[in-house]
Amino acid sequence: MGVTTCTLADFTSPVAPARLFQAFCIDNHNFLPKVVPHFVKSMELVEGESTAVGCVKQINFPDEAPFKYVKNRVDEIDASKFYLKYTSIAGDVFPDIVESAVYENKYEPSGAGTHYTMVAHYHLKGDSVMKEGEVESAKEGILKMFKAVEEHLIANPQVYA
Repeated sequence: MGVTTCTLADFTSPVAPARLFQAFCIDNHNFLPKVVPHFVKSMELVEGESTAVGCVKQINFPDEAPFKYVKNRVDEIDASKFYLKYTSIAGDVFPDIVESAVYENKYEPSGAGTHYTMVAHYHLKGDSVMKEGEVESAKEGILKMFKAVEEHLIANPQVYA
């Protein structure tokens, strides 16, 4: 089994890291379905406590999305450093060649805002190779959802203030 590592997101935001981390990592099960229902229909806790290592959350996508769901397990979380590492362990979001995917998310203070990075480690079946188009599609979706959340937080400065 090979591993393909790639950066899916690397950009800055005027929103503070604590607010982005709260929206995307801590309160995502409440926040995302309300703010970006065109990306996240609902989220449910499958196992464990909401933000504890080992918890599993299922993200359900809207009916018009090309995928139905993904289950993510929290592997590491450090709210003081705005860091989250999780593994996608089930779902229909990956091509058949992907066994699992591990994501590392960092929300680092930068000037008056945040430098956000997301690195993916795709664990591939056999000697499979990830196609560039599949990675680009993931990057586009992440950027669109991030920008929608960012716009909401800018327009509503009291949220997670």
